[in-house]
Amino acid sequence: MKNREQDAAAVQARTPRRQFAKTIAGAVVAAPLVVAAALNAQTPPATTKQAPAPPNPQPTPAPPPSPVAEAYAEVARLRFGDKLTPEELARMKRDIEGNVRTAERLRAFKLKNADEPDFIFIA
Repeated sequence: MKNREQDAAAVQARTPRRQFAKTIAGAVVAAPLVVAAALNAQTPPATTKQAPAPPNPQPTPAPPPSPVAEAYAEVARLRFGDKLTPEELARMKRDIEGNVRTAERLRAFKLKNADEPDFIFIA
């Protein structure tokens, strides 16, 4: 008889599924906040004396556009210039220049004959 009473008390003491799900969801939401608070508590206090900032930082000058990028931009202007605004043409020219520079960097990276392509096989 006592065994049945203990089993009944254990069943009643269990957390319902909905309550359990709410508890887990609350823990997932609160975990990043707890971690952030712990990290902030571990950082040392900032010193009052800071290094002065440079008076006027000079922007680095943009390198001149490559002739290939200029040619591509001119072809695009001739083909689509009537459909694009001057701002769009300037943005397109910058994008083309970035693509040409990326292609040049990739071309400059030398591969050995034994280098294989990197791929992921998933069965």
